Amino acid sequence: MSAVSPAQDAASGGWIVLKFGGTSVSRRHRWDTIGRLAKKRADETGGRVVVVVSALSGVTNELTAITDGAADTAQRMDALERRHREFLAELELDADAVLGERLAALRALLADPRAASRPLDWQAEVLGQGELLSSTLGAAYLRAQGLDFGWMDARDWLDALPPQPNQSEWSRRLSVNCRWEADDGWRERFAAQPARMLITQGFIARHQDGGTAVLGRGGSDTSAAYLGALLGARRVEIWTDVPGMFSANPREVPDARLLSRLGYAEAQEITTTGAKVLHPRSIKPCRDSGVPMAVLDTENPDLFGTVIDRSAATVPGVKAISRRNGVVLVSVEDIGMWQQVGYLADVFELFRTHGLSVDMIGTSQTNVTVSLDPSENLLSQDVLSALAQDLQKIGRVKVIVPCAAITLVGRGMRSLLHRLPEVFSRFGHERVHMISQSSNDLNLTFVIDEADADGLLPQLHAALIDNGAMPVQEAEVFGPRWREINGAVRPRPRPWWRGERRRLLDLARAGTPRYVYHLPTVRERARQLKAVAAVDHRYYAIKANPHPAILRALVDEGFGLECVSLGELRHAFAALPHLDPKRVLFTPSFAPREEYEQAFALGATVTVDNVELLQRWPETFRGRSLWLRIDLGHGDGHHEKVNTGGKAAKFGLSAARVDEFVERARTLGVAIAGLHAHLGSGVETAGHWRLMCDELAGFARRIGSVGILDIGGGLPIPYSADDEPFDLEAWAAGLAEVRQVHPAFELAIEPGRFLVAEAGVLLARATQVVEKDGVLRVGLDAGMNALLRPALYDAWHDIVNLSRLDEADEGMFDVVGPICESSDIFGRRRRLPAATAPDDAMLVADAGAYGQAMASTYNQRALPVEDVLDGAAG
Repeated sequence: MSAVSPAQDAASGGWIVLKFGGTSVSRRHRWDTIGRLAKKRADETGGRVVVVVSALSGVTNELTAITDGAADTAQRMDALERRHREFLAELELDADAVLGERLAALRALLADPRAASRPLDWQAEVLGQGELLSSTLGAAYLRAQGLDFGWMDARDWLDALPPQPNQSEWSRRLSVNCRWEADDGWRERFAAQPARMLITQGFIARHQDGGTAVLGRGGSDTSAAYLGALLGARRVEIWTDVPGMFSANPREVPDARLLSRLGYAEAQEITTTGAKVLHPRSIKPCRDSGVPMAVLDTENPDLFGTVIDRSAATVPGVKAISRRNGVVLVSVEDIGMWQQVGYLADVFELFRTHGLSVDMIGTSQTNVTVSLDPSENLLSQDVLSALAQDLQKIGRVKVIVPCAAITLVGRGMRSLLHRLPEVFSRFGHERVHMISQSSNDLNLTFVIDEADADGLLPQLHAALIDNGAMPVQEAEVFGPRWREINGAVRPRPRPWWRGERRRLLDLARAGTPRYVYHLPTVRERARQLKAVAAVDHRYYAIKANPHPAILRALVDEGFGLECVSLGELRHAFAALPHLDPKRVLFTPSFAPREEYEQAFALGATVTVDNVELLQRWPETFRGRSLWLRIDLGHGDGHHEKVNTGGKAAKFGLSAARVDEFVERARTLGVAIAGLHAHLGSGVETAGHWRLMCDELAGFARRIGSVGILDIGGGLPIPYSADDEPFDLEAWAAGLAEVRQVHPAFELAIEPGRFLVAEAGVLLARATQVVEKDGVLRVGLDAGMNALLRPALYDAWHDIVNLSRLDEADEGMFDVVGPICESSDIFGRRRRLPAATAPDDAMLVADAGAYGQAMASTYNQRALPVEDVLDGAAG
């Protein structure tokens, strides 16, 4: 192909820079993808393409070992040459013709007299050979496929910046920055290269002395960004082995969300605080030159990936949570530092002397603590010992290592603090050495012992979503979950109410607010639990929904009933006059004495949870058979207000007082026939149930008279599109294993929500649609008096416009009620049809549990009407 002149290039679609990492250049089919993508970009834009490549996967590690003076350098060199030759054979290319000179140059460097002393300039030349090898073989292969590719040496185009005054000798050669502002002459010379598509190396640049410099680990990303900025490119695309940047490391947090679009500032914070998918240095050149970036997946090139540019929506909230390991904390304490002029300058001068870059800083009147990031410093034991020795002259020094830095990144972190109690409570269980909030209001970091960080990120990520601090409903920012991309998500079942739309609309016209319950769904959930063979006794917690039709349906399915008040007991027997009292549990909390007496009189099985009952009312319990609820000292659940275990919970006998209870029971002739524990609602953790059974079984063996272990309820349901159905098969398998370990005991459960939540909807009528300061609100004739869960638990319920169910949800609304309370909000920023208007019938889904049961006449609003649907839609 003939050369493209600078004028022709300027008139074309401009440049696109594509960068491919080590895993993307280590297989033949990946090179086919590189060629296909480069040609596609050139054809789409009518412009030209620069491909930047890393060394083959693992090669830089081998070269680093060689530059570090590995004893087996000859063997490593042989292995490197063998690997490249074998890869060229896979590519069906002549190894000597393609890489003969390159391999000879590498061997010559290893025989160079400088190799004995390993100076930094020699190390840089050796480290840069991996990219020279990969780019050379890649250019040969792509040309062999008939593509118009030219090869160029990145050192002819990227110049390292002059050394900075405080820069260490190591970073001046092995972790350099480059110029990214080009004049017209540079761009004309670059465009004069004849091929339509060019391939070059990441990681390497020209040093001031004319030799080789390298950009540090991950520097290929930065090379691509420098070239993109110098060229004023249309876009810089970073192709890697994941589909983009995520709200957490997806390998550690499978529910991490793809971040579809970010601004430069948030992307910079995410990369500098632990995300490895993109090198932090790569963002600034593109930001300053206004060049958009994209992070894309080589194996899945059709996925959207992550776009980073100036047009990203400024959505407040946490966008990502990250973890950095290997962080070092250095603490200097000295009561003499208080108001001493220049004290901190003296401290930081010592860090400069030892070539160390400080990351975070925390100070008090008598202490200064700083963190050192291992990715930006050579943190050898010798360096830290020398630093500590010098700092000892100033104050008492403490070096804490290894630490992990857990960072929340997002806009408006200060305004989110009130939403983070669950996050703070998680850290309350660990030892926090430092908390740092950035001055730019983009991150909040907790530094803890590295060992304590294991398993913490999934919990924190879930808590951020649950309390609304991470606004995953913002489609402009958040894409699908990692597990969705991998096809590992169990889909939510199609809700029953979609098939009952006509009947529901008829009921809505008859008057709202109105609860509607679907008995076929109740029966289906009951039968799912009946199929769990390891469970011997099943009770329905009627506090979730005491509607008589629901009680009758569940009793017909073989369930007993669990009640927590005398009123519930009377209601149950009124709805089912012939119900066997042995199928009824009474599990109150702080009930008056007469309720226990009435429960015994009715023949229910009574559960108690404190020893004071036996001490104060011995005659009420003398000679009785009881179940005992024990607080196992820990809790769980989807919200702190449904966590029913641990010291802060009012429920259960402290495990430390079980022996005291047993002794008192024996003196009264009380038989403890069952043990009960319920530690929270919405629990999905697999180990929760096993741990509970193991602990209860331990107490049961000590007591001797126990035959039944009641593991409570709290089974979750999928309230939002992000939720999956509870994995009943895995739960059943786990309980079957428990039964094998503890065959002497029968198992009982007492779920509520799982059986009825999805079976109920709340119908309401839109009353007004109001705009205020850019926020659209749709009001309903139902409020928090009708459905308290959103106000009480920040609970999510899907909300749909039933009248316009077939219209696209293109509008964004806050959905509110008529109650005179600021918390009377069903949902913020909910997607509904843009044409949503007064008198539209609205539906709040999954409201069958704790809806009408918790409703009130607050503000003298009437209670909702209740209806039951049974059988198929007519």
